[in-house]
Amino acid sequence: MIRYKITLEYHGRAFVGWQRQVNGLSVQQVVEEAIEKFSGETVVTHVAGRTDAGVHATGQVCHFDLVKETDVDTVRDALNFHIKPHPVSVIVAESVGKDFHARLSATQKVYVYKITNRRAPLAVGQGLSWWVSQELDTDAMSAAAQILVGRHDFSTFRAAGCQANSPIRTLDHLTVERKENLVLICACARSFLYHQVRNLAGTLKLVGETKWNPNDVEKALIAKNRAEGGPTAPPEGLYLTKVVY
Repeated sequence: MIRYKITLEYHGRAFVGWQRQVNGLSVQQVVEEAIEKFSGETVVTHVAGRTDAGVHATGQVCHFDLVKETDVDTVRDALNFHIKPHPVSVIVAESVGKDFHARLSATQKVYVYKITNRRAPLAVGQGLSWWVSQELDTDAMSAAAQILVGRHDFSTFRAAGCQANSPIRTLDHLTVERKENLVLICACARSFLYHQVRNLAGTLKLVGETKWNPNDVEKALIAKNRAEGGPTAPPEGLYLTKVVY
């Protein structure tokens, strides 16, 4: 058996999320069906992070085992051939040791949340970022973000459906950067709670609109109560950009 690690990008709007579900097409289903068409083997893929419906990826990672031995370029090209016409692409395929696990071996995941901040609505970029027409104060957002960095109980930013055993997480980095009309919120941690990044983004937007200030963010964090946090940002702005091993 050969273990393969593949790095993927995909447009989340077309899918119900990464994980197979009965109510629609998932990224996992598309990838596993492509693997079977290429190799003749039925496999289960293991992913670094399960993304929700509408969430995108430019650096998602998964692994799977095959009896069939072939070179990694053939794996990449064959999977891309069989994935068509779905908006999923295998960027890189690698052979790895049996001790590698896409999720358990990861030391950090990097998510970027994109906000298009301009008066004009989106046309070409629909489904690829969150359109916010009110001018955002990114300096205030950045200051508030630093309050959230470190090891905390993130219950305020944890969705009700979260199945994690503990709400305690260590947020390594949380930055806010403006590039013309694009506001980028970058979050880095070993692991995240369900909807954590989207809830952080929704809260920081309130700061950017001057509806909240950094002290309000600190109070929300201390409250350890989801009802005290900001809204959940929509999925289309969220990207899994990198998994570090």
